Amino acid sequence: MTTSTTQLPAPVRTFLDAHAARDTERAARTFAATAEVVDDGRTFRGTAEVLDFLRGAGAEYTYTTELIDAQRVDDAHWVAVNRLEGDFPGGVVELRYRFTLVDGLIAELVIAP
Repeated sequence: MTTSTTQLPAPVRTFLDAHAARDTERAARTFAATAEVVDDGRTFRGTAEVLDFLRGAGAEYTYTTELIDAQRVDDAHWVAVNRLEGDFPGGVVELRYRFTLVDGLIAELVIAP
C-alpha cells in the first residue's frame, strides 16, 4: 500500500530529510545505538560505523534526491523509494530504503536498487 510521505514515521522522515541535505549528525540521531545499515554489499553496525557510512555515502558525487514512493509494511517496517540523479555512474538510480523501527529509532536500514 502506498503511503503519503507525510505519513512516514518521524525517524524515517527526519533521516530522509537529513540524508538528502547531507546533515550526517542529524541523520545519525535517528538510529539506535545498535543499528545496522546495509548498503552496496557492506554492513555497518553500531553508532560509529553508521556515522562513517553517513559521512561517506555518495560523498564523492553531486546528486539530487527525490522521494517518489513510501509504503508501510507494518508498524515497524517501512519502505521509501528515492530517485537520485547526478554525476555518479549511470546518472540516475531508484533506491529502496527498507527501514525497521524499534522504540522510535531506526534499528535497521537496508538500501538496494
